[in-house]
Amino acid sequence: MLTATKSSGARGDTLMGARYYGADSENGDRIDDPSEDALFMMISDLNDFDNTFVVVQPDEDDPVWFASVAVLDEGGYEVVRCDTTRNEHEVTTSTSINDIARDLTIWMAARNISAR
Repeated sequence: MLTATKSSGARGDTLMGARYYGADSENGDRIDDPSEDALFMMISDLNDFDNTFVVVQPDEDDPVWFASVAVLDEGGYEVVRCDTTRNEHEVTTSTSINDIARDLTIWMAARNISAR
């Protein structure tokens, strides 16, 4: 589901902005249209007790893509990227939160361009 917000332009015109995806963590935190920095912060907040994963996906009833980051027991993170429209399903591991946030931001940007 796309959520639209209205704001007034310089001449009183109504401008529309839409939220295309959101990031949700296990502990209930949510960020709409997360930036690379926001993803970095959400992943940094993960732990192996009560906040073990973050999922990013479009705000729609039946999303065609998602990405998730989960804490591994042995340290590091498992990153899953899935896009059913492109028949993609990739699972990787990493210990660098910087790399994960950057790579996910680039990957999600490609999803949004094709969906708009």
